Amino acid sequence: MSVEWVSQGRVNLLGLSRPELEAFVASIGSKPFRARQLMQWIYGRGESRFEAMTDLAKDFRALLAERAEIRAPEIVTTQRSADGTRKWLLRADATQAIEMVFIPEEGRGTLCISSQVGCALDCSFCSTAQQGFNRNLTTAEIVGQVWLAARELERDFVPAPESSPGQRPITNIVLMGMGEPLANFRNVVPALRVFTDDFGFDISRRRVTLSTSGLVPQIYRLAEEGNVALAVSLHAPTDELRNTLVPINRKHPIAELLEACWHYLDEQNGRSVTFEYVMLEGVNDQPEHARGLVRLLKGHPAKLNLIPFNPFPGTHYRRSSAATIQRFRDELLSHGVLATVRRTRGDDIDAACGQLAGRVQDRTTVRLGNKLIGVAVQS
Repeated sequence: MSVEWVSQGRVNLLGLSRPELEAFVASIGSKPFRARQLMQWIYGRGESRFEAMTDLAKDFRALLAERAEIRAPEIVTTQRSADGTRKWLLRADATQAIEMVFIPEEGRGTLCISSQVGCALDCSFCSTAQQGFNRNLTTAEIVGQVWLAARELERDFVPAPESSPGQRPITNIVLMGMGEPLANFRNVVPALRVFTDDFGFDISRRRVTLSTSGLVPQIYRLAEEGNVALAVSLHAPTDELRNTLVPINRKHPIAELLEACWHYLDEQNGRSVTFEYVMLEGVNDQPEHARGLVRLLKGHPAKLNLIPFNPFPGTHYRRSSAATIQRFRDELLSHGVLATVRRTRGDDIDAACGQLAGRVQDRTTVRLGNKLIGVAVQS
């Protein structure tokens, strides 16, 4: 159990898991069931004012106001895309900012959240990686993104007529924003528990997806401590090419990474691993690359998500043509490898995959080659 809140003044209740919240409630002399009531108010109703939590005893509410708070990141700007995608720039502290994105679709709403201020993994095709790395987000800052987005979205949310009772705007959470989630393991895993807790956001574990560039030891650890869907940034069928696109491959090559993925599915009783594959013109989009992926993935519980490259200032990469992407997909399907093409959303507000940049100052640019630099990973 994290004891981050013990030494602080007023405790930020956002991000405390149910056992942690029960421990906090006990520390101020109340019963464990009060923790469940608090979670229902905080996550079920999006309430931040203790005085509004009317089924709590008045003296307990007064004690909470003295000892605790519910504090989410502050919104700096909000942008809306022509396709309905929404992007928020959030203040992480006095100088740092992060981004999160909401993607509405028929019957679902996906919130893409960040786990770090910047990123240390230096993937060459990703805008976030070019910002450098400042720090890990706390559990409260990770959970606070979802809490804040839910409050913002529910103001104008109109459920579809065929939707189930109690339908909320956020049905899926993906940790695919700024940062490498598994490099912030200590704070990400407790957040995952809040997302899936019946008294938290109550989202199915299959609808919470963690995306990693391939920190193999942390994938094995996640198999023991986590219980969510796994997505892996693959982007190349060979180590030679992936070393260039995803430098962490120099430490954890493809064979080692895939072995960890299959282990994860075995431990979690998962359906499949999603492998993300950004389509770069003339780099990884040729028929021989598709055939290489077939050799890696055929016969395994895997699906490929082909992502049209989203350009950003200063990049030398170009997006593969629609026809090239379609031929690539057809090649995979013809050999029995499930593949889909991700629809580009929010690119008019730089909210598409790989475009999130936030505002990273006081940054340490960390290049990961054969060594995994300690500042980048918090276990």
